[in-house]
Amino acid sequence: MKEQWRLLQTGLNTAFSNMAIDQAVLVANSDGMVPPTVRFYGWMPPAISIGYFQSLTDEIDIQACERFGVNYVRRITGGGAVFHEKELTYSIVIPESHIKIPKNIMESYSRICGAIMKGLQYLGIESDYAPINDIVAGGRKISGNAQTRKLQTVLQHGTVLMDVDVDKMFSLLKIPNEKIKDKLIDDVKQRVTSVKHFLGKEMRFTQIAEAMKVGFEEEFQVELIEGMLSTGELTLAKKLEKERFSTIQWNHRR
Repeated sequence: MKEQWRLLQTGLNTAFSNMAIDQAVLVANSDGMVPPTVRFYGWMPPAISIGYFQSLTDEIDIQACERFGVNYVRRITGGGAVFHEKELTYSIVIPESHIKIPKNIMESYSRICGAIMKGLQYLGIESDYAPINDIVAGGRKISGNAQTRKLQTVLQHGTVLMDVDVDKMFSLLKIPNEKIKDKLIDDVKQRVTSVKHFLGKEMRFTQIAEAMKVGFEEEFQVELIEGMLSTGELTLAKKLEKERFSTIQWNHRR
């Protein structure tokens, strides 16, 4: 019988809530309270997340975000600034000691990205893993991923781009040299793709979530059983949202 993992479909949430839930699930898993968990979610309103080590004011045009009603938040994972709008975001939380997760970080990235690639294949998109943390389709980035290990637990989260508005993204990010802004935008348009762009048609969030569910089940040879956040996770997530992810101290800390 296949091992059963928990699947959470938490829908659209604020940036602060999304990051708080990811960390709450990590803590609950590290305490042995919940099984390995895969979560699919989206962002409402749209948001920019910055990597743990980045400076918010260096990366983001805060006035532009406020003008457009875009959230901004610091992740607990590293990496660069990411604009979250038309995408499916996934997270996986699993003990470092689990037999299905390689100890080596590069290998664990590859394994988890393998689940996303199988999901994309299910949608009709052939893709390749581009170490350390990207997935490309037709040579263009369709998924970016970030990982952290805390409390002997692995958290990896990442995006599957359903559609992408590069011009809007750059209107929210700070560009060190305005003179090269147009060239940079053109360059990114050449290097990034999306499910809609690749397939030439819109796919619903639920369709992509179903494909990713299949991808995780196939890659890890498990059964994903739809569940809910526990009372403990919900309580901790609310606390983390209020006391960490929505605070100036956390988001402006560098």
